[in-house]
Amino acid sequence: MFKVGDKVVYPMHGAGIIEAIEEKEVLGEKKQYYILRLPVGDMKVMIPIANCREVGLREVIDRASVPKVINILKGKSTAMSSNWNRRYRANLEKMRSGDIYEVAEVVRNLAKREKEKGLSSGERKMLENARQILISELALATELEEEKAQSLVDSAFA
Repeated sequence: MFKVGDKVVYPMHGAGIIEAIEEKEVLGEKKQYYILRLPVGDMKVMIPIANCREVGLREVIDRASVPKVINILKGKSTAMSSNWNRRYRANLEKMRSGDIYEVAEVVRNLAKREKEKGLSSGERKMLENARQILISELALATELEEEKAQSLVDSAFA
C-alpha cells in the first residue's frame, strides 16, 4: 500500500508521485484510486488500489541504483532477433515488466541499432517511449529536473 507523496512507477507510462487517494464511482462501482501525477508529459492517472499489484505499480529506484542503470546504458547490446516483429515483441515485453533495468536495455539496444542500421518508425516510437519512461524514473530517483535526467541518459551514449 502506497501513501500520498510516494514516488512510484506505472509500467508503460513512467514514474510519478501519488497526489491523492480518492474514492470514485466508475460504472456504478465505488473503488479507491491512487491519483498519480506523471511529471513527464504532465499527465494524471487514476489507478484502482485493488489492481495496483496486477498493473505492476512499484516504488521508484533509490539513488544508489542509478549507476547500475547508467552502466546498462553504457554496456554492450544484447543479441536481438533480426526479425523486426520478434524484436519488437521482445522489447515490448521488457517494457511491460516495469523493471527499470529491462527498460534501460531496450533504450540501449534500440539506440545502438539506430546508429548502426536505423530503426523502423515503430521501433523509433518505442525507443522514444522507453527513453521517456527511463528519464521520468531517473529524474525522481535523483531529484533532478527532466532536462538534467535526459542529459544523464544521453551522456551514457557519448
